[in-house]
Amino acid sequence: MSELVPEPRQKPVVPMKPVGINTSLLGYIGIDTIIEQMRKKTMKTGFDFNIMVVGQSGLGKSTLVNTLFKSQVSRKSSGWNREEKIPKTVEIKAIGHVIEEGGVKMKLTVIDTPGFGDQINNENCWEPIEKYINEQYEKFLKEEVNIARKKRIPDTRVHCCLYFISPTGHSLRPLDLEFMKHLSKVVNIIPVIAKADTMTLEEKTEFKQRVRKELEVNGIEFYPQKEFDEDLEDKTENDKIRQESMPFAVVGSDKEYQVNGKRVLGRKTPWGIIEVENLNHCEFALLRDFVIRTHLQDLKEVTHNIHYETYRAKRLNDNGGLPPMTVETEGFLEAWILEGGGVGHAVVLFLSLGDMARRDFGRKKKKKKNKKKKK
Repeated sequence: MSELVPEPRQKPVVPMKPVGINTSLLGYIGIDTIIEQMRKKTMKTGFDFNIMVVGQSGLGKSTLVNTLFKSQVSRKSSGWNREEKIPKTVEIKAIGHVIEEGGVKMKLTVIDTPGFGDQINNENCWEPIEKYINEQYEKFLKEEVNIARKKRIPDTRVHCCLYFISPTGHSLRPLDLEFMKHLSKVVNIIPVIAKADTMTLEEKTEFKQRVRKELEVNGIEFYPQKEFDEDLEDKTENDKIRQESMPFAVVGSDKEYQVNGKRVLGRKTPWGIIEVENLNHCEFALLRDFVIRTHLQDLKEVTHNIHYETYRAKRLNDNGGLPPMTVETEGFLEAWILEGGGVGHAVVLFLSLGDMARRDFGRKKKKKKNKKKKK
């Protein structure tokens, strides 16, 4: 008998890349107006920005956030009691505000983590924070897979995490390294050295170099991550930030003082005023420009395209390639079954539901058939 020869597997068809041709226009079309259209739409709808602050108590987290947005936006500014005790476990407290500047509205949410690093035993104290971040991804994913989803899904995902490092001048604590090692995979971490005015210029420079070295040795990626640089221009700009600015050595203050006839934000000391926005005094201005003026949109895009997509892919993979079941979708399916929906709709619904929902669907359909037979 002749041996059966297996048929060669056909190679998948690879679509041809579109050929780019530089076409000279014969007249004005108006393509450039898309930027103005986008600007008008953003001004109408506004945008969300969610920033998390993590660090030990007493490092000036609330003050720095107030300084960053030049308003009372922190937890302590929103009805916080000064006699409030340090919580026994890490808590998550989110405060929302709407800030408007030049006609542009920003829904700002500041997420504070009181209790982090303040216990005798800080083992796994980052877990509640990681859980909170993943819960926001889950919330967004469930909204995204709803059959009748909202036109604009509320975005509670954490776009940026400012991690406050104590100005010891020596090295990072094991807790600092463990936190950043775990959380850098799920959120954009920006390390900052708090209360930098407690160090001399030489101490500050040496400490910054030591922190960068420790992060590199431990394989910790902080924002902006090297692998996400889109082009040479981005790489050049971000390399300068990674190698010179990070971690930002900052001083925060929401109090104004008179200096050379000008009102400035600063901290008063026996030897003079430390000006928050003076680059000779600290790097607050660099941090502000980085987070708000140059990289805010990129922080949001990296959150959506990298961190959220990584979470989404894992969830779908764990769920057998199907999106998670939502209460809204389950209710929609039940109503559809009772009304006797067609097969075509069933196929669409099945792609949106998990195994458990399919079994429920089968049981309900069977009960309905049995009732018809009895009649």
